[in-house]
Amino acid sequence: MQILDGKLVSQATKDLLAQKVTELKALGKKTPHLAAILVGNSGASETYVASKVKSCAEIGYNSTLLRFDEQISEKHLLDNIQLLNENPDIDGILVQLPLPKHINEELVINTIDPTKDVDGFHPMNVGKMVSGLPTYVPATPYGIMLMLEHYNIDTKGKHAVVIGRSHIVGTPMSILLSRNTKPGNCTVTLCHSQTKNLKELCLQADIIVAAIGRPDYVTADMVKEGAIIIDVGINRVADASKKSGFRLVGDVKFDEVAPKCSFITPVPGGVGPMTIAALLKNTYHASIGEKEHLN
Repeated sequence: MQILDGKLVSQATKDLLAQKVTELKALGKKTPHLAAILVGNSGASETYVASKVKSCAEIGYNSTLLRFDEQISEKHLLDNIQLLNENPDIDGILVQLPLPKHINEELVINTIDPTKDVDGFHPMNVGKMVSGLPTYVPATPYGIMLMLEHYNIDTKGKHAVVIGRSHIVGTPMSILLSRNTKPGNCTVTLCHSQTKNLKELCLQADIIVAAIGRPDYVTADMVKEGAIIIDVGINRVADASKKSGFRLVGDVKFDEVAPKCSFITPVPGGVGPMTIAALLKNTYHASIGEKEHLN
């Protein structure tokens, strides 16, 4: 069993981007600039955004963080996104999700300029991804693909089961794994909470991507020997022994599943760091006017 170390791969990706930024600056070209919008004071969202801003500083990007009260009106938020759209110095825009219930997330995503949508959620970018055209790919699936590539994991002809159908992870992950690419070329089964024979499907899987948002959902009796496990879940569970009162666990019951695997991602330290690395890579492509071609 080998751990797929997201921290290691993320750092390698960031080191390469830092080198490219140094080269851009030496040539007198524009420094990549990422703008992040944070609404409210959710602890998890604060942590995610702080990590993204810190990573920008590490590799030489410029970053702007706009903070808004949870009671911000939808119109005021949309107006601020439009200002970022019109600012030529801003290359990438991300709005940290989830948003308060009175704000329409779909409308917010649709308001972001598709050429600055480094989260890859705009319908125009999703459509291009489905069509196999150059675009900004959602950061978490993109980060997983970068990790598989880094470890040179052979996915050709493998049966991949993706658990979870969100537009952020599950659905785009199923599309990317099915592409005629390396990594890719999988036969993909997309499952969800209503799938009746989930255990049987998982036992057939060479690769399982768990993105259902339920702690310890995938157990050892659902995994065949030698499977590759990608755990996307980040769940807080109560733990009185921790100073914070909780600990982070994935969607996979790591201790009992890991011994059966050929490769597995830990939580934390697996997919999470790769999401940020992929976001930074999308921002670099936006800055130089390119998009990743995954075909």
